[in-house]
Amino acid sequence: MNVLFISLGCDKNLVDSEVMLGLIRDRGYMLTNDENEADIAVINTCSFIHDAQQESVNTILEMAQLKDEGQLKGLIVTGCLAQRFKEEIMTEIPQVDAVIGATAYDEIASVMDKVAAGEENIISFKDISYLPHTDTKRVVTTGGYFSYLKIAEGCDKHCSYCIIPSLKGNFRSVPMEEILQDAKDLAEKGVKELNIVAQETTVYGVDLYGKKMLHELLRKLCAVEGIEWIRLLYCYPEEIYDELIETIKTEPKICHYLDLPIQHASDRILKKMGRRTDRKALETMIAKLRKEIPDIALRTSLITGFPGETRLEHEELMDFVRNMRFDRLGVFTFSAEDGTPAAKFEGQIDEEVKEARRDELMTLQQQIAFEAAKKMKDRQLPVLIEGKIPEDGVYIGRTYKDAPNVDGYIFVNAPWELMSGDIVPVRVTGASDYDLIGDVVDESAE
Repeated sequence: MNVLFISLGCDKNLVDSEVMLGLIRDRGYMLTNDENEADIAVINTCSFIHDAQQESVNTILEMAQLKDEGQLKGLIVTGCLAQRFKEEIMTEIPQVDAVIGATAYDEIASVMDKVAAGEENIISFKDISYLPHTDTKRVVTTGGYFSYLKIAEGCDKHCSYCIIPSLKGNFRSVPMEEILQDAKDLAEKGVKELNIVAQETTVYGVDLYGKKMLHELLRKLCAVEGIEWIRLLYCYPEEIYDELIETIKTEPKICHYLDLPIQHASDRILKKMGRRTDRKALETMIAKLRKEIPDIALRTSLITGFPGETRLEHEELMDFVRNMRFDRLGVFTFSAEDGTPAAKFEGQIDEEVKEARRDELMTLQQQIAFEAAKKMKDRQLPVLIEGKIPEDGVYIGRTYKDAPNVDGYIFVNAPWELMSGDIVPVRVTGASDYDLIGDVVDESAE
């Protein structure tokens, strides 16, 4: 039977999808990207914010229509939306044959067998504190040269706006030996860049080893043959510690790049969000990172329009962004999620106001980013080549400052053939908005 697999949501969800794809493949099913060839469709859903939920629901309904038309024989829904709304999905979308909870994705192959045999109304759930484990080698879907490495499940922070702890459970570190084996398997497939992900990466190991062990994990990952870049995402700034900074600073494979989900800069709003920091602490940590690692690229994400946010507090956030001059920045409008404390807070803000404040922040960041890009001229940087644009005759790649799918690119001119996956020296010659332009450097001629 042919299986169509649709993965929605974040990169952590994508890792789960790749594990499921490996389990499906090992069970003997054929994988297809063509819905016209599929016998069974699997949708790994997201439920983080309203827009993600809507995308998940729309995708399920599209596949349900294909089943009604006789094109599909089976439909399986898994992931966060399945975890959150299993009864509603089974009741309101009867075309769905099986629902698999967010911590039960290791059951996908056995559920697939049942659906293939014609069974219906299958619900497969495990305790929310369960940490799935498989020995299967996952199917890399990111193009082969970079991949995501998930080092933990769940979260203990319980921010007032976030539904994740109720869907994914408390923070559980994946044992180090399992992570290292996953990294070795990825390296054997040709992966050169590992992007470390979790709901929060900075507290890795506390539950298993009694202390923060991310720095030790990173050192061991640096020893994996074939891996050349390691990038850290989702590092809560209040949890960054000296050994981690020293490891980033001294291990040549670790990109001088940190993703810091800050969310706001007003002390009152941070407290209402349930964040465990304040503006002064944020500024102190950012200054420390830049002092210890002068060329570090910092990315952050912010939420605008949080309940009760005043115009003055928005201006405070603008001032913070103006002063901190982040290399990369994303802004989300607040989404009132059922089941979270913030959804019931007084002072809910109109969508138009949220969006206007988001646009103001992004316009400010655009100016900052463009100015920073212009200052990159004449710098020489290693670039990971991801492909070629034949009609323009240029290659497309990323510097250490750019995480896949969320940051910018560098367009590279080269007088000789480059291969996807190559890491080559490039001298920046100019900038185009968020992206850079450069020429490959012939080091043998220097």
